[in-house]
Amino acid sequence: MILRKKLIAGNWKMNKTPTDGVALVAELVTAIGKQTDVDVLVCPPFTGLESAGKALEGSTLKLGAQNMHFEANGAFTGEVSAPMLRALFATHVILGHSERRALFGEQDAFINKKVLAALKNQLRPILCVGETLAEREGGIALKVVQTQLEAGLEGVGKDQASTVIVAYEPVWAIGTGKVATTDQAQEVHAFIRGLLVKLYGDSIAQKVRILYGGSMKPANAPELLSQKDIDGGLIGGAALEARSFVDLVKAAAAVK
Repeated sequence: MILRKKLIAGNWKMNKTPTDGVALVAELVTAIGKQTDVDVLVCPPFTGLESAGKALEGSTLKLGAQNMHFEANGAFTGEVSAPMLRALFATHVILGHSERRALFGEQDAFINKKVLAALKNQLRPILCVGETLAEREGGIALKVVQTQLEAGLEGVGKDQASTVIVAYEPVWAIGTGKVATTDQAQEVHAFIRGLLVKLYGDSIAQKVRILYGGSMKPANAPELLSQKDIDGGLIGGAALEARSFVDLVKAAAAVK
């Protein structure tokens, strides 16, 4: 069995001015900036990427973006490209987040273009998949996840697949205080792993990290992170405050 290093990724969403972000990163660097047991990623808004990136220099923390366009440049007002993110030393990018899908109408084929562009530019995509409450109650949660995953990975070859990170977001458990039970979360993570086996073979599928993105907090993290196929968390609210985020990193480090 391949031992996958846990990854705790903080998605700040539309929060934190550059000054606020630098202060948060400084706290994180002090607390966890030298540890290497867990990969730690912070994803500020575009306006805070450069300053946060400079604040984490010399630490083990990594920098990610929350979105990007698939074109390298052009007449796309309000967008940023993969080369722009690379120029700021970002290493990861969140793609297909449930909020992008629900609020901004992003479709699987559009998200897939971003995944391919990220890989082309040596950015590690965090591809988000997950069902709404209506879809779960309708008994089609796994079908929805399968459609999103397979469409999102269209054209991603075996040589690139292991650098992709998948995040499972039960949409009904984001910002609602509801959390999928540990069994529910592990079931979908295992299902995703099985799909990856079919797409790329077992050895590659065992290298892909699958994050849980449904209101992970210090209280529920130890149980979730101890599951066989849950390799970390894509953290929203708990990433905005240093203490809770540090506690999540510590919880991931404690899993044996």
